[in-house]
Amino acid sequence: MSTLKYEKLRSYLVALIDHELPPHSKLPTERSLAEQFSVSRMTARRALDQLQTEQRVYRVQGAGTFVADPPITKTVELTSFSEDMIRRGFAPGARLLLADVHPAGTDLGFHLAISPAAEVTCIERIRTADGTPMCLERCYLPTELVPDLPKERLSGSLYALLEGTYGLVVAAAEQKVRAVVLSEADAALLEVAPYSSALLVERTGFDARRRPIERAVSVYRGDRYAYEFTLHRDGADARP
Repeated sequence: MSTLKYEKLRSYLVALIDHELPPHSKLPTERSLAEQFSVSRMTARRALDQLQTEQRVYRVQGAGTFVADPPITKTVELTSFSEDMIRRGFAPGARLLLADVHPAGTDLGFHLAISPAAEVTCIERIRTADGTPMCLERCYLPTELVPDLPKERLSGSLYALLEGTYGLVVAAAEQKVRAVVLSEADAALLEVAPYSSALLVERTGFDARRRPIERAVSVYRGDRYAYEFTLHRDGADARP
């Protein structure tokens, strides 16, 4: 019976969040939920804990539980940040932090298949959705492929700029995603608390000839960004 009550309460809260309460609205207290649904405070707390785990709500000590901003889900399809945001109904933006040229060094030289002494152009930007910081993006490209890139307008899609100005198309990529916590400096840039959870995405982009043309190291806010995968079992029957 307690499980049924818990599921009923959770379903009620999900519907409240999805259809009635805008982000940052305050939810009913554990006490009021327990009284309304004739459940224990522990059951009410369990339902709110689950919603917090699902990132549907957040808590402020001494103030209560509030509706969280909806997370932005990224599929494994190769798209730019701007394309992702537009598909999800957000206006993409960028705030330029740095645009300079320096030697590749060992790590970038390895990933871009160039000499460590060869020059790379670094573009560092805060990427935004409807003006809210979502991602700290650092892109590195062989300078010989993108001469004078720092002089270009860098407030929009870098992929569109590369294709339109330099004839470079990122056709494939190898990508690694792992969980990290934000440093105080990066947290300040993304306007979240220091040591908040984040996703570190490291990507090497290749053109159609399998030539590496971009190395990107990006940090996404863990409270607003998620990756979505469709998995298939080997040998399983294909069913609609």
